[in-house]
Amino acid sequence: MAQTATILNATGKPAGKVELADALFGVTPNDALVHQAVVRQLAGTRIGTSDTQTRGDVAGGGRKPWRQKGTGRARQGSIRSPQWAHGGVVFGPQPRSYVQSLNKKERRAAMRAALSDKFQSGAVTLLDTAALDLTKTKTLASLLYGSPKAAKTGTRTLVVFATDELASVGTALRRTGRNLERVAVTHTGELDVKDVVGYGRLVLTTAAHDALSAKYAAQESK
Repeated sequence: MAQTATILNATGKPAGKVELADALFGVTPNDALVHQAVVRQLAGTRIGTSDTQTRGDVAGGGRKPWRQKGTGRARQGSIRSPQWAHGGVVFGPQPRSYVQSLNKKERRAAMRAALSDKFQSGAVTLLDTAALDLTKTKTLASLLYGSPKAAKTGTRTLVVFATDELASVGTALRRTGRNLERVAVTHTGELDVKDVVGYGRLVLTTAAHDALSAKYAAQESK
């Protein structure tokens, strides 16, 4: 059965239905794989440069602070032991890499699963940019939400345009969308699973849908 979604015209009004690519929206969602892909992307942003000094790194403390016996106090070997002020840290964080691996086939499957889940939730819309004329932020707000006022409380929306549209439609979308708190704009070359999952609504330009469909259809055939 063909998957269909509503297509919006340049004024934000429904202009009928359009058939979606099964390679993108017709697969069975895989929550475990999507979760793994999101965790991988978030882990990759962690710097991992935290570095604490152990007792061997802290300066000073070369001799015992007092003799072993006869003082009535607990024996101590160095003033740089962890129990002393300004002493070393026990089991503190050390520089490390948080990078996780996920092969290409799994990454592609995770993207298709995320898109399919978004579609099954009724949160995918296509935008016809043939007659689109965006000059002001309120124009985009009305296009996506019906009115600028509704854009302040509406569903968080991710607008995706094709990489080929960057010089035309993409520039206008980014310029008019940057002041809308609940709207983000990206292109097909930057789209990742984290973004698909993180936004409640996904709006694809028709060119973006075609580009993604061609990309994943070609990968599916390999």
